[in-house]
Amino acid sequence: MAKVHVQTQINGEPVDFLCEPQQSLLEVLREELSRTGTKEGCGTGDCGACSVLLDGRLVCACLVLGVEATGKNVTTIEGIAPEEGLHPIQQQFLEHAALQCGICTPGLIVATKALLDKNPNPTEKEIRYWLAGNLCRCTGYDKIIRAVQASAAELSHPA
Repeated sequence: MAKVHVQTQINGEPVDFLCEPQQSLLEVLREELSRTGTKEGCGTGDCGACSVLLDGRLVCACLVLGVEATGKNVTTIEGIAPEEGLHPIQQQFLEHAALQCGICTPGLIVATKALLDKNPNPTEKEIRYWLAGNLCRCTGYDKIIRAVQASAAELSHPA
C-alpha cells in the first residue's frame, strides 16, 4: 500500500510526513516523527496515556489515524511547555508529586490542559470526571487531583 503525504501542524509548527493509511497518529508521532513524549499504554483508547489535542479537542492518539491529522493542529505534551521552563500544569504536577513511573503523566497533563482551557475553575467532581479516561497505576489520583486544582488556581490568578 502506498504511503500518504500528510501536511499538518504539530505544536504550532508546520509538519509534513508520509505514513501508511492504517498507521495511528500515535505510531506516526513516535515512529515517524520521533516525538516520544506521547506514550503508548494500551493501544485501544482505554488508558489515556497517548492523549493529545487535535484542533483543541482531547483525543487518544492511538484511536486517530495519522492521515486524519491532515490540515489539523496537533498539540502533544512537547507543545504544552513554553520554550523555557515548565507550564504551570507541569510545575504543579511536579510540586504535588503527581507523577511516578511517567507513563500516564504526559496524557494527564494534556488532558488537564484541555480541561482548564474549557473550564478554568472545575470542581473536584468535574476534575475526576474529566480525567476518568486517564488511568494511573501508581499514584492513587489524589495527588493528581490536587495538582489540577493548584494548576487551575495558578492559571486563574497568575502571580
